[in-house]
Amino acid sequence: MYQDKTLVCRDCGAEFTFTAGEQEFYAEKGFQNEPTRCKECRQTRKNSRPASSGPREMHDAVCAECGAATKVPFLPRNDRPIYCSECYAAMRNQ
Repeated sequence: MYQDKTLVCRDCGAEFTFTAGEQEFYAEKGFQNEPTRCKECRQTRKNSRPASSGPREMHDAVCAECGAATKVPFLPRNDRPIYCSECYAAMRNQ
């Protein structure tokens, strides 16, 4: 179904291969666009991005399923249930 494609990096102009396996991965994840940078340029770009403003702020919450104390990276509101990582993973696997 998928075949290797040769693409040209938008940053350095080098040719790189977009493998059949990578294409399948992109399709599974629902990505619409092919990569535009080679692996080296993607890594360089990733490393050059400014670090975030520090560690992520975590907020205390209580799991709606098991009642365990947990932390979440968003400010909890009462309009939606919050789950600890174990209960969330169990719900996703159902």
